[in-house]
Amino acid sequence: MKRILLCLDGDAQPSVFDSVVAIDAGVDHLLRHAGVAPADVRELVHGAMFTRGGEALRSTAVFIGGSDMHQGEQLLAAVQQAFFGPVRVSVMLDCNGANTTAAAAVITARRHIPLGPETTAVVLGATGPVGQRVVRMLAQEGTEVRVASRRMSRAEGVCHRVSRAVSGARVTPHACEDTRCEGLIEGAQLVISAGAAGAELFSQTARESCASLRVAIDLNAVPPSGIGGIAPQDKAVEHNGTICYGALGVGGLKMKLHKTAIQRLFQANDHVFDADTIYALGKSIELEPK
Repeated sequence: MKRILLCLDGDAQPSVFDSVVAIDAGVDHLLRHAGVAPADVRELVHGAMFTRGGEALRSTAVFIGGSDMHQGEQLLAAVQQAFFGPVRVSVMLDCNGANTTAAAAVITARRHIPLGPETTAVVLGATGPVGQRVVRMLAQEGTEVRVASRRMSRAEGVCHRVSRAVSGARVTPHACEDTRCEGLIEGAQLVISAGAAGAELFSQTARESCASLRVAIDLNAVPPSGIGGIAPQDKAVEHNGTICYGALGVGGLKMKLHKTAIQRLFQANDHVFDADTIYALGKSIELEPK
């Protein structure tokens, strides 16, 4: 039976990127809908489900994209509310690639340092969609996380939400203006920059002078780099004793995870891939035999 992916996007145009990845992951047909609001979801989902039943339901799935993660979470809730009993299909939430990108970044860090109580991490640009999920995933590992934003109130908001979601989360908010983050990084073994494109958040000089830093990951692919001296294509490149990754260096794992999650949607009709389950999937992929 043909694999059908119902793509629900809150933006004015459906994501071309998400569509291409889905096709490369083996989806046969895409039903792409733009400008979707929560009130629209029930009819769209029922139209996808009621044409198939029983085992055939697993050949239909829902992907929620768009640029607004908050809106995406509302769409995910509406999709789940449209299900009843065993009549459901699998669904994935990955607005702007935030969940798969964050998972890829944290899993990349795990390759080089243990994530747990002995590790301190700094997340720059931590209040954006990717940054918030990086904080959450690190907190799940028991890592101490310094949550940095230009506005303290926004950093505090992230810490509050993560603490409610992750029992025992060790997260602290910090205000970090421009590239003046030297004091914040001191004593940390890991820094992940997830800020918006076009802003350097941590200078090369500061990075090179931080003796404790072991891994630095910059998720910004647009010049200037979020972390000075890291090129987008850097992949496990050592700079002054620190293992560095740029956005493209992490991108291979992000793409593998994105495609794998799409493929797993069609293995059953009851999968829900959100930030937590995408991260768990990524860790399981890492453990698979090479």
